Amino acid sequence: MASASRDGTPGSRRTGAKGGAKAHRKGGKPRGRSRVDVESGKVRLNNAKPARPKRPDPVPDEGEFIGAAGAGDDPYDPRGTRLQKILASAGVASRRGAEEMIAAGRVSVDGVVVTEQGMRVDPHRVIVRVDGIRVLVDEDMTYLALNKPAGYHSTMADDQGRPCVGDLVAERVMAGQRLFHVGRLDAETEGLLLLTNDGELAHRLMHPSFEVPKTYLATVRGEVPRGLARQLRDGIELDDGPVRVDEFVPLQVFDGSSLVRITLHEGRNRIVRRLMAHLGFPVTRLVRTDVGPVPLGDQRPGSIRVLGKDEIGALYQAVGL
Repeated sequence: MASASRDGTPGSRRTGAKGGAKAHRKGGKPRGRSRVDVESGKVRLNNAKPARPKRPDPVPDEGEFIGAAGAGDDPYDPRGTRLQKILASAGVASRRGAEEMIAAGRVSVDGVVVTEQGMRVDPHRVIVRVDGIRVLVDEDMTYLALNKPAGYHSTMADDQGRPCVGDLVAERVMAGQRLFHVGRLDAETEGLLLLTNDGELAHRLMHPSFEVPKTYLATVRGEVPRGLARQLRDGIELDDGPVRVDEFVPLQVFDGSSLVRITLHEGRNRIVRRLMAHLGFPVTRLVRTDVGPVPLGDQRPGSIRVLGKDEIGALYQAVGL
């Protein structure tokens, strides 16, 4: 399929992909629209829930996630599920109602409005929207917040037998859940680590271009001077490039140490520890308290909680999904 506007708005309207795909593959003509009530489809109530995207499984060993197919790729899949069935299963409308909404140009697949009936797609690899809003096409997505204790490595398995995140979610994995950590915390850093099987969300949360902020509480040696906050906001040059913090707030001074809150959207390895050591204030304890809109709260070390719908929606909004 040729590339098209990916916002799913009527301005990008084209005929559906199935007919075009079949004509391309078999030399036939695109099928005509089925005789459904287009006017009813224009006014039919959209019962879609906020959606979670479908993406290929991430690579588990590295904690990396694979995104969608490239822009302009044909989403038609002859082994896939009919679009109206996907919408009906997602609770958008009855299958007949979904057909009317498709005919009315209210449904898009990967940003291209579909008006043909019977288009088959793999719901694990496409983004489906109704009226520009993503719909839930899979209820098997998992979103967890873990309070990682100090001493645990951010891996799902450790070949040296060291404590790791996988140990803390072993029961869930044994029960059949495939979970992957979103980014990493070094072994001695505590705090919030998100786990999910939602590849697209995880990819965007980790990618620096989306600038998702992370907040830390750091205990450092020495008394932090007042002017350090401005210096950090202006930027510090490290061996692997400059780094700027979004916020730096001294909170407390005690026994020759300082407690500070640092917010930044950098994801480089041990960035907070390296930054503060470079300035002469080595970190003695580090806790990540927030990832974007999700707080650690009062979770006990080693505990896991399921993210609420509001938190998941806020994460989606933070990365433009």
